[in-house]
Amino acid sequence: MKRLLVTADDVGLHPGMTAGALAAHDGGLVTAVAVSPNGRSFDAAVPALRERPALDVGAHLTLVGEAPLSPPAEVRSLVGRDGRLLAAWPVFARRWLLGRIRPDETERELRRQIERLLAAGLPVIHLNAHQHLHVLPGLFEIVLALAQEHRIPWVRIPAEPAAALPFTPRAAQIALLNALGRRARSRLPAGGPATPERTIGVLTAGHLTVETLDRSLAQAGPLSELVCHPGLGQEDLARAYDWGYAWEAETAALCDPRMPERLRSRGIELTSFSALNKIAGTAV
Repeated sequence: MKRLLVTADDVGLHPGMTAGALAAHDGGLVTAVAVSPNGRSFDAAVPALRERPALDVGAHLTLVGEAPLSPPAEVRSLVGRDGRLLAAWPVFARRWLLGRIRPDETERELRRQIERLLAAGLPVIHLNAHQHLHVLPGLFEIVLALAQEHRIPWVRIPAEPAAALPFTPRAAQIALLNALGRRARSRLPAGGPATPERTIGVLTAGHLTVETLDRSLAQAGPLSELVCHPGLGQEDLARAYDWGYAWEAETAALCDPRMPERLRSRGIELTSFSALNKIAGTAV
């Protein structure tokens, strides 16, 4: 039997993203959420997450697109002239690889993000990053050290098998992400943190339907993480974020009543990070 984790990213960025993730947990496949600690709607998300102890909480470390938790003067290399974090992953990645972002400032900001989640009383069981920036060389080592320091037992490392499908610009991006993931995976120390063997759904991020979700499930391995982006209030979300995502369609797909049978037909059972830790005898 294959096992599948289903993680809704971007919780806390916008009320609609939080609402979609909660709906896809209460009535669908989602077993975990990745919460942006510096999201504009973080505080509003916390009470609803506390009410759902069966829903695993992780940190969606966010270094682009939002405001830092740190005073901008303390993380000058991470922010633009407006004091906000850089706009998106290409700008950040270029600046990081050119050595223009200070690792100590990055660690300072990421530490504050993890500690904000913990201070809210939310046990952090897994880590990933907005736009998967955490697998950049050097940055991954910072994230890994923070995971070990805070005893966070799971870290996402991209390994999307669908990137081998016919060439598209998006597939090329995912192939590069996979290469970074292979490097990051080689840096994992014995004894953890652990990581799922595969990530699925990354290629079609923001555009999961029942059909694309079914194709992703065909790529599942012994332990896979389905990455998803549900949301409610499509028009509000589209005004706030120009990503072109179909948030409500993803929510509908994750809650589709046909999905449990499709999982069974492929020999897949839903699981959670917490359940896997209990099997392994790992305390969180």
